Amino acid sequence: MQHPLSLSRPVAIIGSGVMGRGIAMVAAAAGHRVCLYDANGSASAQAVATIQQQWQRQADKGKLSAEEVAQLCARLSRAEQLQQLAEAGLVIEAIVEDLAAKQALFCQLEQIVAADCLLASNTSSLSISAIAAAMAAPQRLVGMHFFNPAPAMRLVEIVHGLATDAALLEQVRATARAWGKETVLVRSSPGFIVNRIARPFYLESLRCLQEGLTDCATLDRLLQHSGGFRMGPFALMDLIGLDVNLAVHRSIWQAMCYDPRYTPLWIQQEMVAAGWLGRKSGRGYYTYPLDQTAEPDSLPVVQPDCSQITFNPAQPVAVVLAQRLQQAGVQLATQHAAADWLFRTGNAHVYLSDGRPAARREQAEQQPCLLLDQAFDFQHVSLLAAQSSPGLSLTERQALEQLLNAAGIRLCHLPDAAGLPLLRTVAMLVNEAAEVLQQGLASAEDIDSAMCLGLNYPQGPLAWGQRLGYGWLAQVLRHLADYHGDGHYRVAGWLQQQAFSSLSFPAEVL
Repeated sequence: MQHPLSLSRPVAIIGSGVMGRGIAMVAAAAGHRVCLYDANGSASAQAVATIQQQWQRQADKGKLSAEEVAQLCARLSRAEQLQQLAEAGLVIEAIVEDLAAKQALFCQLEQIVAADCLLASNTSSLSISAIAAAMAAPQRLVGMHFFNPAPAMRLVEIVHGLATDAALLEQVRATARAWGKETVLVRSSPGFIVNRIARPFYLESLRCLQEGLTDCATLDRLLQHSGGFRMGPFALMDLIGLDVNLAVHRSIWQAMCYDPRYTPLWIQQEMVAAGWLGRKSGRGYYTYPLDQTAEPDSLPVVQPDCSQITFNPAQPVAVVLAQRLQQAGVQLATQHAAADWLFRTGNAHVYLSDGRPAARREQAEQQPCLLLDQAFDFQHVSLLAAQSSPGLSLTERQALEQLLNAAGIRLCHLPDAAGLPLLRTVAMLVNEAAEVLQQGLASAEDIDSAMCLGLNYPQGPLAWGQRLGYGWLAQVLRHLADYHGDGHYRVAGWLQQQAFSSLSFPAEVL
């Protein structure tokens, strides 16, 4: 087992932007002397001042003592020339995402630092193998991808290129852990773990918007309230910057040889071309400052007529919803059925969406239906997207909606189409995670940990997929692919294999 970098060895950070400053704070807090370098000397001077101000603000809030601030400031310095980094035990590059610039920098560093100095890049999108290719000793380079803000975010992706030395990789990983970070190991590949698997979180809602299903604010609310995500995709894109988000999409799409699964949408390009870049420009998918959005009206207090409504206890979701109704004083008759409906009134049935449009489901079942979206937690969900088939009468729809209202669930009715927003998003997140696992880029445990730690997902995608059922999700994706007729919803081989073999979930993720 490799030991972390000794605290007696200084750490050099190259690049004084937001990420460089954040990483410098992490290393200094861990006890290292830190030297910050930027090709623009005034930028590094300003960065040192900014970091010191941040520490002082923490002291003003009682999070640091005056003595601790003095110690931290004493550890922080800046260099005016690269040659001043010669004594560093670890150099972390955090400059512009430009391959040629990074290659030139590491070629210079090889001539300056000691042979045992660890060399790491904080790149979020470029190939570690490609950066290292220009070096005399490509085995020295390791990816050390921090997340913003680096002092607060626990995750660091440790990335190994084709030539990376295994011992150096483990020492960098041990160092990140000694700094209080959680690490995941990933092979150099487009987007690594987090940025690659996160693509469907944005793309599925963008596709829903482009298909005219609803507006961006509604999609954000659905992903938050139904899916348990902390931010909706459009609010998050506005925070990141639409230009930055599009650049990542394009980078991964190009690196994946223009695979249709990652194709950016014209609406993204149109927004960036208009200069609507999100919060930093004052306008993106939302206009800033945000108007105070009115809270939804309280659910109507209507006691549903349940005399003609039954629930199917063979379906776990139906049981959960029936329990919520029972707690609200509503009792339903039961009807055990091998079919997958949840509730029925007359000939009308309520189903969870399986990726088919409601009209096609009605045609297949020979009965009108109301389709519900998925939820991360049906015991507590308060908002669900829904679709109605053409044959569902207004009376039947109202009766079923009143029933769900009585359980504390508001329905958001969307036009009929293939799949509902959360189902589409989760199915594609699971599919992408399955592809990363199949390609041997990361372990199942690291994949799920990365998505929870890096993006605050309520559950790792592979564990979420196990809960829903791999075979069922594979069928959902086939329904979506059949409807859309392109390669975007292609089912990952690993996911299909799990469905065919009915094997249990890999033990390392449980």
